[in-house]
Amino acid sequence: MKITPKRVNTFMLFKLPLGYLSGMRVKELTAQKCVVAIKHRWMNQNPFKSMFWAAQGMAAEMSTGVLVMQAIERSKKKVSMLVTHQDGNFYKKATGKIVFTCNNGDEIKAAIKKSSETKEGQEVILVAEGVNLDGVVVSNFKFQWSLKVKE
Repeated sequence: MKITPKRVNTFMLFKLPLGYLSGMRVKELTAQKCVVAIKHRWMNQNPFKSMFWAAQGMAAEMSTGVLVMQAIERSKKKVSMLVTHQDGNFYKKATGKIVFTCNNGDEIKAAIKKSSETKEGQEVILVAEGVNLDGVVVSNFKFQWSLKVKE
């Protein structure tokens, strides 16, 4: 599948229905950056009138994972991908629309290239920052992805 925002959002409907129903959507995708938005609503709220931390994590992971998927597609290699570690920090209540951005496309491309050359798995840490409509950072997440080119 060619990795585009529209195709990823359609894929989500059938393969990641919880993500789709939560309102999470890929908004922008380039070789370097992926932007995913999610809006605070009844389905993803917590008892404290803000977005549940797991909904934020889901959108943050999507911003990193779609960037990885696209880099794999562009490499024209078979690559296994797996999240091996995750950290999250929360700074403000997440209300309204939250936009998560990952800008680590170059790091992913370098990890795939190195794995191809060494035939060993590579770890890459990708950061996704969640910002509200006022430009305030509400949370950030770090995902450690393991990438290994298959022979």
